[in-house]
Amino acid sequence: MMIAANQDSNAVTVMACATPGCTNPVIKPLACPICTQHGLRNVFCGQQCFKENYAQHKKIHTLFQQMAGPGVGGGHRRTPPDGTVCPLDSSQEVKTSLPIWAKTYEFTGDLRPALLSPRRPITNPRVLKPDYATHPGGVSNSEQRDRASNNSIRVYGPDELEGECNLRYACAMGREVLDEGGKALRVGVTTDEIDRVVHEACMERDCYPSPLNYYNFPKSVCTSVNEVICHGIPDYREVQDGDIVNIDVTTYSRGGYHGDLNETFFVGNVDADGRRVVQTAFECLQSALAMVKPGTLYRDLGSTIHRVAVANKCSVVRTYCGHGIGSLFHTAPNVPHYHKNKAKGVMKEGHVFTVEPMINLGSYEDTTWGDNWTAVTRDGKRSAQFEHTVLVTKDGCEILTARKNEPVMKWDPDLLQR
Repeated sequence: MMIAANQDSNAVTVMACATPGCTNPVIKPLACPICTQHGLRNVFCGQQCFKENYAQHKKIHTLFQQMAGPGVGGGHRRTPPDGTVCPLDSSQEVKTSLPIWAKTYEFTGDLRPALLSPRRPITNPRVLKPDYATHPGGVSNSEQRDRASNNSIRVYGPDELEGECNLRYACAMGREVLDEGGKALRVGVTTDEIDRVVHEACMERDCYPSPLNYYNFPKSVCTSVNEVICHGIPDYREVQDGDIVNIDVTTYSRGGYHGDLNETFFVGNVDADGRRVVQTAFECLQSALAMVKPGTLYRDLGSTIHRVAVANKCSVVRTYCGHGIGSLFHTAPNVPHYHKNKAKGVMKEGHVFTVEPMINLGSYEDTTWGDNWTAVTRDGKRSAQFEHTVLVTKDGCEILTARKNEPVMKWDPDLLQR
């Protein structure tokens, strides 16, 4: 692996063997040929080390194919196809036209995409970039190594939680950035404008917007409208009266930590079903967080979420789950939100993870748009979501991404009305 000593133009790089725990000097590096094909840089100190570790190391190849998408073996998450971006000075007619992929795509609901603005640059030199920020495939090598070799859930202590730019700070900045994005939301605004507000709010706080270039995601925030479950890409479509809009923000601090949260907002006059699915999503998260404490099984959150959703005649998405977070954007544990899941692990003091149930008005089934990112309901009915990053404490949990003066979630629809 390549370890950057610092982020400036005089950075020094040091090669280390990709075998976990190996301290041998890498004098004549041996690169894994399959990793090289995928654009990953993993080197070994020699042939013997490569052979002895290969059974474990090759898990990275499988994980990369799962994450990188159809171009390298299936799935989703890869560079959106050509014909999706137009210049900032394009006419309104051009901006609101369909991307090339959408002209022959069979949509499940009424929502249609528009074109995207060009990728926004990182203009603040103080911003620390995660490893995937400059990777041509948006690959996080640190996450790939973690997934291949780590079987435990990290425990965070005071040194990592406290202090300037550490984990608690990253989560607080995420809260501030989401609040700024939420203030900009209204009838007639584009989700691209929300992306601009979120991006600039990150720059002002010396934070990197974590979604940007993560496996080539093209924007700084996810904006999911109506039937979009998650991973909606901000574009030039104007938000309509009656839409429900989820804004999903993650910030990466100069201390090297991510803070992740999202909320679903009412825009204008939302009907009874739209309000029901949003409130249900809120109550599902609220009920799950009430269970978070040492000794709780991660799999048990799904049963509580399921009961709340079913009681409100809604369903729980099964494809996407909560996750560990901190120095990595996504890590152990996996936190499924559905009933009778098989998640492993028991909560312990110091665990940090997200809970983010996605709740649908109709079926739980999903599909993915031709942009390779946007997940939508298969029946075209609406979906809503709320998310927090939480810390397991001695006798419960702390919501690290909570609003100020709101340590416990409280339903207040006025806070979500735009």
